Amino acid sequence: MITIEKLRSYGADVSVGLSRCMGSEALYFKLVKMYVDDPSIKTLGSLLENGDYDKAFEEAHKLKGSTLNLSLVPLSEPICTISDSLRVKAQCDYLKVYEVYINQVEELKKLFD
Repeated sequence: MITIEKLRSYGADVSVGLSRCMGSEALYFKLVKMYVDDPSIKTLGSLLENGDYDKAFEEAHKLKGSTLNLSLVPLSEPICTISDSLRVKAQCDYLKVYEVYINQVEELKKLFD
């Protein structure tokens, strides 16, 4: 079961995340659970694999916003790298960065067990 302490150990900035949820742990946990279950995560991977970078940017940008709003710090760097690189159409090994991102998402999912 998820707890504030588990999220803190994971690396989330819990105090900022909670402040954005009006201090409600239940709301924060619900939003984090919605995040890890978001189909956009897998969609992003498929779009990157297929080279559809315009649509991938849309998905990455949404995920970036959610990541930052929930203060899920371990996910911030990889999703920001993907989103920001796609925005300017930079050369990037998107699939490698996505792998880092998805591994962090999987670690976050384990907190709900």
